[in-house]
Amino acid sequence: MSSQDPPPATSTQKKQSESLVNLLAEASRFYRKAYNELFSGLITEWEPESSTNTPDYMLFGWHLFLTLRSRSPELFKDLVSCIHGLVAVLAILLVHVPAKFRTFTIEGSSHLIKQTEKGVDLIASLCHNYHTSEECLKEMMDKSHKAIEEVFSMKALSASECKTENLDKIDTDRLMYFKGLIDMECFQSNLEKMEKLCNSNNCEAELDFKLILTNNDYIPCAENLSRDSTNLGCSKCAFETLASPTKTIKNMLTVPSSPLSPTNGGSVKIVQMTPITSAMTTAKWLREVISSLPEKPSSKLQQLMSSCDRDLTNAVTERVSIVLEAIFPTKSSADRGGSLGLNCANAFDTLWADARKMEASKLYYRVLEAICRAELQNSNVNNLTPLLSNERFHRCLIACSAELVLATHKTVIMMFPAVLESTGLTSFDLSKIIENFVRHEETLPRELKRHLNSLEEQILESMAWEKGSSLYNSLIVARPSVASEINRFGLLAESMPSLDDLVARQNIHIEGLPATPSKKRAAGRDDNADPRSPKRPCNESRSTVVEHNLQTPPPKQCHMVLTSLKAKCHPLQSTFASPTVSNPVGGNEKCADVTIQIFFSKILKLAAIRIRNLCERIQYMEQTERVYNVFKQILDQQTTLFFNRHIDQLILCCLYGVAKVCQLELSFREILNNYKKEAQCKPEVFLSIYIGSRNHNGVLISRHVDIITFYNEVFVPAAKPFLVSLISSGTRPEDKKNASGQVPGSPKLSPFPNLPDMSPKKVSASHNVYVSPLRQTKSVLVK
Repeated sequence: MSSQDPPPATSTQKKQSESLVNLLAEASRFYRKAYNELFSGLITEWEPESSTNTPDYMLFGWHLFLTLRSRSPELFKDLVSCIHGLVAVLAILLVHVPAKFRTFTIEGSSHLIKQTEKGVDLIASLCHNYHTSEECLKEMMDKSHKAIEEVFSMKALSASECKTENLDKIDTDRLMYFKGLIDMECFQSNLEKMEKLCNSNNCEAELDFKLILTNNDYIPCAENLSRDSTNLGCSKCAFETLASPTKTIKNMLTVPSSPLSPTNGGSVKIVQMTPITSAMTTAKWLREVISSLPEKPSSKLQQLMSSCDRDLTNAVTERVSIVLEAIFPTKSSADRGGSLGLNCANAFDTLWADARKMEASKLYYRVLEAICRAELQNSNVNNLTPLLSNERFHRCLIACSAELVLATHKTVIMMFPAVLESTGLTSFDLSKIIENFVRHEETLPRELKRHLNSLEEQILESMAWEKGSSLYNSLIVARPSVASEINRFGLLAESMPSLDDLVARQNIHIEGLPATPSKKRAAGRDDNADPRSPKRPCNESRSTVVEHNLQTPPPKQCHMVLTSLKAKCHPLQSTFASPTVSNPVGGNEKCADVTIQIFFSKILKLAAIRIRNLCERIQYMEQTERVYNVFKQILDQQTTLFFNRHIDQLILCCLYGVAKVCQLELSFREILNNYKKEAQCKPEVFLSIYIGSRNHNGVLISRHVDIITFYNEVFVPAAKPFLVSLISSGTRPEDKKNASGQVPGSPKLSPFPNLPDMSPKKVSASHNVYVSPLRQTKSVLVK
């Protein structure tokens, strides 16, 4: 590499580049669809036949949007803001494009249904159609008007002063008009000027923004994006997550309804939820339900906080300000020279960040109050002080609120798990609050529930098992037998940074706080703080999970929390207390025992679903229970097999081991070929499995092997007793005479969990119509 070459892109930068293209591709699809609904696709009379079949008016609007984005890039790092910008562009086009190019007439139009005494209310109608905020749309239009004034040296006139056919029967109050903007004499030169300006201002020179609009299959050269051709090629598959709804959302919420009657042709109506409609409907919920709440804790919540052993109101409100500033760093924070970690180059626009912080804080206070009310109804809780003084609990609740706000707006630069790094939490910490968050926020949109489902599944399958997870801090207490392995591999989480550490890291000064951190403030005033409370570096950027979770809406019949846990509902103070503290509910168990019990039960439920799906796919359903029992015994008695690994790796090995013991004609290749068809499949699951060992000098080294090597070298020696017990239980073909499949002294098989029916169902007696329920794995643990 020459001295002038830019350094290779980091993993985070690559992910952000991918997400940026995905965002613009989604925005362009929305714009093209909305434009075609409002305007005819005919070319203008001066426009030559275009090979792209893209009308010049459409291109002009797209370049106007790109101009807005280049002037204020910090405003367009999320999908919701992009949609507001594009709707503002559509409004400007409706005012200026000749009426003969519209696909509708003003009278009786289904596109413009909001009326005033003076005519059609253009802004209100567009906001109604696209679920946008009138306030935000007006701001975007003001920015657009300023951009047009500066680019074309034109003066904006009040539309009410202009006489033009375009404005007939339209309420012109609040609308602006530019004479000559789209007139025949100068339109082509204006379009060319706008296009040249966009190209010169394009800070992402490797992206062809015009091609993103005109070509739905546009994929940028990955070599340009990464600056490192050895890491990413230019093939479409290398950037399969970029340009359409991606592989991770290939099902796109395509929800089949019941078959229609034969009189309607027996066809099945498909209702589709796209990333755009998902984002705008959830943004509407955030705007109408959450933003309308008071900025401060309600009187009831203040009463609950002040009634603790000491008044915790100030501590709670102060913490919210600090943690949310760490999650949503602004340009003013960066200008003061603070170390923003992941977010150094990605500081948010101050106004945008302030709005998101306000939304997150209101959501936090709302759910906090609901949780407190529910905890007081628990017969085992008569004092909220332990919970409300627990630093980790509050940070998890704040982080979850912020994550939902980020997911709603589909931000590009703060992809999960970045919110954890900003708050000093680990994924295992967050998993403790997800189910409670959903349970106590009844208005939470279905799309956001799916998002939390997706996060919890990621945590269960691999993230919680990574080095530095606070899971190990609980596991070392609940399972002392694994302590040596945890210490040998250095898996324990680091201490959770104090609030002062967060302030120092961001170099922020919040009113009421000292500019220089006071070391007197402990790590969050957590009376039950674990000396090794969690802090996990965000080493790996994850793909945009909002699109990923759109794939599988949670089925109504899917109640994934174990019945036994429902019957024995532990208070949250037990879940968030230090692992070594005795369970306040009673008994001799430690809080770590409660935490691990709940977590392992969720692991087993997720594994049961995946085992059944895989056994069903390879047509060995009769082995489902045996595979599940081997997996369960390994989780309970050989827990170290999960360390630094993915649960699917153990599921695949369990299935192959059972097949070998039962003398089934099933190869590992066949298992993997079927596993590749599962929604959660990632090649690294079976191509790169962690194996840790020490060399002759005693230095810990790690290597990654394929799944067959892992099976032979690691899995079989550890799982052999459980597999051999299947032989003694009569699993071989010649032993099937034993009806019970059980012999004295052999381990008793656990019953397979009662899971929702996921097999295709025939729903029409007269037609061969089947409905196969959407995959359940994305909605495993949250109702």
